[in-house]
Amino acid sequence: MIFENVRDALAQQFEVDPETITPDTNLIDDLGADSLDVVELIMSLEDMFGISITDEDAAQLYTVRRIVEYLEKLQ
Repeated sequence: MIFENVRDALAQQFEVDPETITPDTNLIDDLGADSLDVVELIMSLEDMFGISITDEDAAQLYTVRRIVEYLEKLQ
């Protein structure tokens, strides 16, 4: 469920087919995210899951797998 939510948020933000996003998708290398994109994604995740993500944690969230694992730990 978390993976699907993250995948759909990424697909919408980067205007890509959700089916192309896998757990190994890298935000920068595969989706071409820049620092502003990452900030927007973090804000979206915070709103979606009702959480707060520190800057230190956000810096480690550069693949879909890392994002999902981080969110699962908070559940």
